Amino acid sequence: MTKSKVVLYFCLSFIGGIFLNSFLSVGSAFVAEATSAKEAALAKAGLAILGILFISVLWRYKNFVVIGFCILFLVFGIWRHQMVELGIRNNELRKLNDLDQKITLIGIVAKEPDTREKSQKLTIEIEKINYNENSSRYIKGRILATTNRYPEYQYGDKLKITGKLKTPQSFEDFNYKDYLKKDGIYSVMDFSKIELLERGKYTGATRVIYAKILEFKNKLGESIEQNLSPPQSSILGAMILGDKRKISEEWKNKLNIAGVRHITAISGLHVTILTSLLMTLLIGLGLWRQQAFYFAIILITFFILMTGLQPSAIRAGIMGGLFLLAQYFGRMSSASRMIFFAGAVMLAQNPLLLKLDVGFQLSFLAMLGIIYLLPIFQDWLKFIPWENPKSILAMTFSAYLFTLPILIYNFGYVSFIAPLGNILIVPLLYWIMIFGFIFGLAGMILPILGWVLSFPAWFLLTYLIKIVDWLSNFPWSSYTLEILWIWLPISYLILGLLTWRLQESRRLKFLD
Repeated sequence: MTKSKVVLYFCLSFIGGIFLNSFLSVGSAFVAEATSAKEAALAKAGLAILGILFISVLWRYKNFVVIGFCILFLVFGIWRHQMVELGIRNNELRKLNDLDQKITLIGIVAKEPDTREKSQKLTIEIEKINYNENSSRYIKGRILATTNRYPEYQYGDKLKITGKLKTPQSFEDFNYKDYLKKDGIYSVMDFSKIELLERGKYTGATRVIYAKILEFKNKLGESIEQNLSPPQSSILGAMILGDKRKISEEWKNKLNIAGVRHITAISGLHVTILTSLLMTLLIGLGLWRQQAFYFAIILITFFILMTGLQPSAIRAGIMGGLFLLAQYFGRMSSASRMIFFAGAVMLAQNPLLLKLDVGFQLSFLAMLGIIYLLPIFQDWLKFIPWENPKSILAMTFSAYLFTLPILIYNFGYVSFIAPLGNILIVPLLYWIMIFGFIFGLAGMILPILGWVLSFPAWFLLTYLIKIVDWLSNFPWSSYTLEILWIWLPISYLILGLLTWRLQESRRLKFLD
């Protein structure tokens, strides 16, 4: 048994422990009929002792030693998730929710404001809370404050907010409470009194750099909006800046129906397509693979910074970087082990992602789909003479197939027109982004130059819009479908068996 395979088993065991505690309520009852924290603790202790026995008593038998460590990593995964849940239950800020009295807090805008048509949402990092004129406490935590569209606030602003803390609501079709919980937010304030205390006084190099990145991003966004009109400008802004807020609900629905909504999201598929294209382009320009690898890493890092370091973009960058690393070493067979290792590291930092973050699930599954199905789809698409479009389509179909059950379960529809939509649109994604960056950057320097250089991007985006509009009007293009959670494991079991059979057939064909 190789060392990399042993590490894979440890990572799977750790992820399995988080899975058990996330979906099967292990925190309150690890075994059937366990009704107290004491019984759950005894169950975990029993598992830990079993693992230690495997390691100590059966030390000569390496396979049993590995099993023993896997049991310990399983217990560690359960414990890690329970510690996070315990921290949430004991959060001091959360205990102030839904009280009748108003409180005054002082905090920093910790993220780029989420600006809507009539409001803006501010993620506030708390510094101090005042109960009254004579009482104040220093409490760590974050809240989400919703306020009017104007005056506008910026990242790094120091604010004084007076209002009532509330527990986030859960709606029938959307669990808003869990959506915020994964980001460490357990309290909200709606349309409270806000006073700006300081602006532009950043503490620490990280905040200074992040503020400059957001300033650059905003200027690039303004350049795009000056040279393109909606929906071209909003779709391009989502592609290269990660800003989906300006896409209208009408166009979000059309993109969903056409099955190409993923082109506007900074996902694992998005970054992987970009890394693959960059490697192909740079090698085509005459660079060695090693040189192309370093240039691609720099460009991908810059791209992620451009999105404002959104969590989804960071995850996508990690997944895409690992895929690129596997290509660099020529060991695609080890890519899946890298992905599971990255997933374990991310879940160790925030175990709530596994259940509550659909973006994490989609990024993870998209990468696995690309790793296992990409060669198969490349064989099926041999009739396409152009290498780049063939690779992009193979990646798209591989990722789409592995993420389809999660998409149906969370969003309640399936797009029958998606394969055709991806064939007609995805091969142009790279060129749209390149032309978008070129004219956007040029427009920041010289507006007239940006306007002249915007025509290629405008032409491709207009084509994209026409195709999406045409596909979304087919009466049979999509179907509303709601499935129970039990269909998810069944779907992935079938998908896993099908993938295994296809890989075996491909291997046998190669041997013949």
